[in-house]
Amino acid sequence: MSSTALTDEYWMQQALGLARNAATLGEVPVGALVIKDDQVIGTGINARERQQDAIRHAEIDAISAACKHLSSWRLTGCSLVVTLEPCLMCAGAIYQARISRVVFGTMDPKAGAMGSLYSVHEDTRLNHRLPVVSGIMAADCANILKDFFKARR
Repeated sequence: MSSTALTDEYWMQQALGLARNAATLGEVPVGALVIKDDQVIGTGINARERQQDAIRHAEIDAISAACKHLSSWRLTGCSLVVTLEPCLMCAGAIYQARISRVVFGTMDPKAGAMGSLYSVHEDTRLNHRLPVVSGIMAADCANILKDFFKARR
């Protein structure tokens, strides 16, 4: 296993901790963090229910926190690690922030925009493309979502 895979797994474990926190708050359990130079510079969890705000996805909050941390909207050199494949809105924010790399856990066949329904990160019509690594701790990331929705039924 490469050192990158070990690093990705380490960061995904941190994102899963955030997702667990979201679940305890009654939010869909998704956790995200922005990493630069092996440091967390932004974190986020879903907050749509608590804030009654459609755009309060984990990725959006993590990106916003990272921008504030760096005092810049440009997150070049940063990686976003998130437990669930980003949706179209979040993929747009990733693109706009110029994030350099995305790592996610489980695919989102109903709304995913980085491999499932769309591949925004590879669209040659856009002026920014980035590598995406999927499937890091996919079973753990999928199970936290399945367990959350099962408990809601």
